[in-house]
Amino acid sequence: MSPNARAADAVVEELEARIFSGELADGQPLPAERVLIEEFEVSRTMAREAIRMLAGKGLVEAKPRFRPVVRRATYETALGVLGGVVHHLLEQKGGVKHLFDARIFIESALVRCAAEEATKDDIANLRTALERNSDAIMESDFFYETDMAFHSVLYTIPGNPIFPALHKSYTAWLADHWKEMPRLPERNRRNYAAHAAILDGILNRDPDAAESALRRHLADAWEQVRGTFKALD
Repeated sequence: MSPNARAADAVVEELEARIFSGELADGQPLPAERVLIEEFEVSRTMAREAIRMLAGKGLVEAKPRFRPVVRRATYETALGVLGGVVHHLLEQKGGVKHLFDARIFIESALVRCAAEEATKDDIANLRTALERNSDAIMESDFFYETDMAFHSVLYTIPGNPIFPALHKSYTAWLADHWKEMPRLPERNRRNYAAHAAILDGILNRDPDAAESALRRHLADAWEQVRGTFKALD
């Protein structure tokens, strides 16, 4: 590693520590470029490289002609940084299927958890999401949004902030494939019926039934995707 790269890394490491400690708070501008140059005894090029690296990690928002602003580190931030790499991986043979299989694995566990642990508020949220899904059957763009919203509730039930961040990432990573699929009312009705079956399993406190319904739904969803994008096989 070159001395210049090590110098930028040292600046990044120190500024990261200040961000995570709260010394540099969410929404607060970073120290001015000249201050960074003087404090760390680096060149303007290295100071700008350090800021670029922090922006790449999602820890600052950098805009031309404005001081970079600190952005609070979250699980969404961490996963969002992976977005560019994941999009390239999805172009590889089997890439979308691998990601989709990971989603099935996660959601299978989530519906089991919901069947065993969902609270009254969780159930109410699922019912509301399902009602909106039903109302959207004849409007495909709206149906897509309500479809994702129904699944998103499942990710909130364990109370672990990593899961909602995962759902947001799955949605973003797969959106290009999902949105290009033909969405007809009959297909929407099938997906709505699948969501209703998942909710029935949860309401009956039957983890096996909830998981079976979820797996059938996502297996059918995969066939919809695969039938549209033959290159994914």
